[in-house]
Amino acid sequence: MRFLTVAAALCLSAGAALFSQTPAPAPKSALDKPTLEAYIRHLLLWNPQIQVAISDPKPAPMPGYQEFTVTGSYGQASLDEVFYVSADGSRIVRGAVYDINASPFQTELSRLTTDLHPSMGTPGAPVVIVLFSDYQCGYCRQEAQQLRANLLKTFPTQVRLYFKDLPIDAIHPWARNASIAGRCVFRQDALKFWDYHDWIFDKQAEVTPDNLKPKITEWATANSLDLVQFARCYDQRETEAEINASIAEARSLRVDSTPTLFVNGRKVPGTVSFAQLKAIIEFEIGHAQTTGQGGEKCCEVTLPTPLGK
Repeated sequence: MRFLTVAAALCLSAGAALFSQTPAPAPKSALDKPTLEAYIRHLLLWNPQIQVAISDPKPAPMPGYQEFTVTGSYGQASLDEVFYVSADGSRIVRGAVYDINASPFQTELSRLTTDLHPSMGTPGAPVVIVLFSDYQCGYCRQEAQQLRANLLKTFPTQVRLYFKDLPIDAIHPWARNASIAGRCVFRQDALKFWDYHDWIFDKQAEVTPDNLKPKITEWATANSLDLVQFARCYDQRETEAEINASIAEARSLRVDSTPTLFVNGRKVPGTVSFAQLKAIIEFEIGHAQTTGQGGEKCCEVTLPTPLGK
């Protein structure tokens, strides 16, 4: 009996020693792209039908971290998310990083371009608004109408507005061609762009993919455009590269709905009342006066997650 007890104790001891020598699993590292992808899919509810691409790392704005851009795509819809990964791969940070010595919207300002885009208002104004819009979007139509009716009447010298195209091809079949036409008008006569802008939004309910071209041609004739030049520009899609550049810029700014405004870099998505926009503009004017700074420096794209975001 004593022999059996000793033998059992030895077996237990050997088993414990064997168990204690089993190596611990290697720690996961977010620097490994498949590991990072799996983690983000779980975090954002991105199921297998969403394609994921992860950029190569680049230095993050804070020491000890690397920055990754993670792009989720489904059909024609895509969204970019930025993550910061610690040097040892053990920590992931999602969010904005601010430099106290710069504007809190410096990242947005550095990505927004305004050269050679339709604009109205005073050059060098203390408040610069950049609008991303879609001619087939009903909410964009409402936003356009209130901006055209109120913006310069309320702020005749303090604001400059730039218009940028963001046609959402997945749900708006004629918006891209309407944008191409608008840029063709702008190329030929910058002042007539705003007449086209107002007209196409006004006729939004009447336009179809089939009748868009004849309607635009009729408008161009009535507004004394050079029809040969306009037809060549439109038919050869000469301005489509400009539309694609605006779309790429919107993606870099994480714009996923129209209309979206940037007021001195501050992102204002969706339709806002003019009273709300007026308050934001007045705040920016006051801030510029206080700090001595200023001057230029509906429709939604979603991925198919259970939350719809």
